[in-house]
Amino acid sequence: MPASSQITAAVRDLSPAYFALVMATGVISIAAQMLGFGPLAHALFYLNGLFYVLLLILHGLRLCWFPGRFVSDLTDHARGPGYFTWVASTAVLGSQFVLLAGAQRVALALWALACLLWLGITYSVFTIFVAKEDKPPLERGINGAWLLAVVATQSIAVLSAHLAPHWAQPYRLELNFLALSMWLWGGMLYIWMIALIFYRYYFFAFSPGDLAPPYWISMGAMAISTLAGSLLIVNSPDAPYLESLQPFIKGFTVFYWATGTWWIPMLLLLGIWRHFIRRFPFVYDPLYWGLVFPLGMYTAATTQMVEAMELSFLQPLPTACFYVALAAWLVTFFGLLRSVARRMRAPQANPYG
Repeated sequence: MPASSQITAAVRDLSPAYFALVMATGVISIAAQMLGFGPLAHALFYLNGLFYVLLLILHGLRLCWFPGRFVSDLTDHARGPGYFTWVASTAVLGSQFVLLAGAQRVALALWALACLLWLGITYSVFTIFVAKEDKPPLERGINGAWLLAVVATQSIAVLSAHLAPHWAQPYRLELNFLALSMWLWGGMLYIWMIALIFYRYYFFAFSPGDLAPPYWISMGAMAISTLAGSLLIVNSPDAPYLESLQPFIKGFTVFYWATGTWWIPMLLLLGIWRHFIRRFPFVYDPLYWGLVFPLGMYTAATTQMVEAMELSFLQPLPTACFYVALAAWLVTFFGLLRSVARRMRAPQANPYG
């Protein structure tokens, strides 16, 4: 098979959720910067920019070459929510430009793009899911990837909060208000969705294949909500309405963090059940980036909450979590490289297959 055919096949089968690679790499970079690992943070920042541009090109080719598959994925209950990674990855990269490069204009352009993507994908996906006649049953239609809608919403809140201190008044007030509004909406959306996911967990048959890595987004959505809340606390001197809401914001920030923390042992136990008791194989899947992202986000969120609320007794926790998140990133990245190498070798080993 010629190289052009390999590229065509890769583009055709590209997962809508592959931008989770940018999300995961970006948040590990941000966590590294927060914890004082500057060289590592900047190396991942440059690498992440490359990932983002490459995936932008590949998804653009997919839209041009295979518009039917693009639309089919968008209208699919299982795969459609993967498009929310487009929003979150853009906003995470924007946050990197603010924190690591001090490039507010680039970050502003990414913020505008993320907002447009959020509007387009949110109202397209949910309107289609309501209007379509052929709908799957709950146990096949919903999974952890649905919570990417929460992550996308909160990523806008986070980037808005990062940009706000660099804007003059009254734009600083307005951007903080947008961050607050998105933070609140993301929390409401999580409550709606997690109720359905819990119902699916406990009242329908569950096989190891059903426990896909995006179920870790159950924790990741709470982690990024914690990060957004912590940034609102830090920004409160710039906005009187944030100052008046301090007890509410602090309470809900801890609520989100505690919920995300509760998820970690639960997800680890389910992972043991999946891979060691039911012996589901460890095989690289782009969805595994949906597992790396929550680990990195929990590290960044806890670090920011410790600073915002002066909870110094929690400081050892994000440091330990960072090494776990970095190890998970390295393992998954190695799996990606092996997957690419295997795809390139396969046609040569079996030219007629």
